[in-house]
Order: sequence, then C-alpha cells, then structure tokens
Amino acid sequence: MCEAVGWGDLMNFAAAEHAVPRSLHAVVAVAHGHAIGMGRVVGDGGIFFYVQDVAVVPAWQRRGVGTAMLSHLVRWVEENAPDKAFVGVFAVKGTEGFYERFGFSVHSSDVGMFQVIRRSRPRSG
Repeated sequence: MCEAVGWGDLMNFAAAEHAVPRSLHAVVAVAHGHAIGMGRVVGDGGIFFYVQDVAVVPAWQRRGVGTAMLSHLVRWVEENAPDKAFVGVFAVKGTEGFYERFGFSVHSSDVGMFQVIRRSRPRSG
C-alpha cells in the first residue's frame, strides 16, 4: 500500500510493524480480497489524536474509499475523545479540501511542523 501511493522511500517498514499495533484505532478497506485503503488514529488517547496514514491504492481513488475510511475514523474519534481534545491531520498539499469536508481546517495562526529522522545520514556536529 505504501509503495502504491509513493511512500516507499519515507516508510520504515520494520518500525511500522512495531507502531501500527499501537494505533488507537485503524481501518483497512478491502475489495476482492485485497487491501485497497488504510488509515489510522494515533495519539495519547486523552488530549491528542491524529488521523494518520490515510491512503488509497491509486486504482481505487476517487471512488469513495477514502471518504468511507475517513468518515469511520472521524466518527471513532468523536465517540472516544473527551471534550476539548485536539484532533490533527497532516495532509498532502492539494488534499486540504478533502479533509475540510470532515471539519479539519488550516489555521493561519498555527504552523504545522515536523522532522523526519534519517539514521542513514552522518550526524553533524
């Protein structure tokens, strides 16, 4: 799935085996016996919840699979998160409209920031 959506160079598959079972909630879309989509919720289960790794195999995109998965994930958060919980998502540029349909918005006063640890590079210092 990660390879199909272009995440192959970004995903540490060995670490994913450790991380995915620790998700708060996850969904997999299946068609004809094959996984065609995935998504999960990660976080501390109290204050912070992040919708993460939402992906649909390109041949199944724009056919309602992502909408169904995200609807399920957002509904799960709404049913399980306490009042004033922070629910975030990191979206690929150009997909903001998709997530806005589910109540997510870009906040001009906030800046989303992240870094990716690359162990294969020599450390500077």
